[in-house]
Amino acid sequence: MKNCVRQAFRSNSTLRGAWSQNYLQRPGEGQLKNVTVLPGDGIGPEITRSVMQVFDALHVPIKFDVLDNFNFDNDEQRSLLKKNECILLGVMTEKNQKYTDNYRFYKYLDLYANITFAFSVEGIKQRHNNTDIVVIRENTEGEYSGVEHEVYPGVVESIKVTTKQASLRIAEYAFEFAHLSGRKKVTAVHKANIMKLVDGLFLSAHREVAQKYPFIKYEEMIIDNCCMQLVKNPTQFDVMVMPNLYGSIVQNVVAGITGGVGMAAGASIGRDHALFSQGCRHTGRDIAGKNIVNPSALLVSSSLLLRHLGLPNFADQICSAVQETIQDRKLKTKDIGGKASTEQFTKEVIKCLGK
Repeated sequence: MKNCVRQAFRSNSTLRGAWSQNYLQRPGEGQLKNVTVLPGDGIGPEITRSVMQVFDALHVPIKFDVLDNFNFDNDEQRSLLKKNECILLGVMTEKNQKYTDNYRFYKYLDLYANITFAFSVEGIKQRHNNTDIVVIRENTEGEYSGVEHEVYPGVVESIKVTTKQASLRIAEYAFEFAHLSGRKKVTAVHKANIMKLVDGLFLSAHREVAQKYPFIKYEEMIIDNCCMQLVKNPTQFDVMVMPNLYGSIVQNVVAGITGGVGMAAGASIGRDHALFSQGCRHTGRDIAGKNIVNPSALLVSSSLLLRHLGLPNFADQICSAVQETIQDRKLKTKDIGGKASTEQFTKEVIKCLGK
């Protein structure tokens, strides 16, 4: 399967010109494609509904297989996850006491690379302009492996699992992504000064892969300094790659400096399947059902899904419409300084598509 995720929502200049807009499809690529939808909980049903409305207005050749009230512990429902290549996820809360549902998704489908896109958008007030960061996070091991137990009453042990195989493949993905996306630098984030073996193994894998890409600058940064540098000078970063736990923290930091959870698109990629969601997993229970959630992140994530399925023209149109709604039409949801409802924002995006 092609790992053709590209950064969406860049300057409209990349879409200008007849040559750049042409796309030669393979015969049959315009036929209806099935995508699994998991609305999930919290704000999930609202943002997935927004995406489906936009797809319908644009006549995207996608058929949605919606799985409401999904339960990972149900064998029949779980098997449906492998039915289609791509999944669109709203937000999933954690129902299992030992393993998170998100982690079990990733292990079950082997979605080993989690990607979050954070970039400045004109029209949204931010401390730093021209930020354009991709965070790539190893998705299947580390502290989130669920290997923890009570040694004896009052003493709990958690084991951080790191393997060379997983470290090498996430390094390969990060450098391949940078190369195919025209990016110039990869930063490996670690804590090898303290966790010399586990993070040392992670770094050694990245150093090995970096030698295959001499035209891409490679650097390493301790997670403590990384968080400070992100707040102080985020424009120094391009592609960032890191283990699971650090990634879950850094993803939220980069989202915070570029407009919040509602603006950070994301995906989890494996060899056979791909899941597209917000870049940060917040259920938003406090705002669920109030018609105020920002659907931008999932709309941009859905454009990544379309590129992944070989439908780049539809992807470009959706990104341009979201961008125009925020920048030119000045229609924004509450989280990014506006007053528009979810429905109003979605309808305005659809209007932009119909120009």
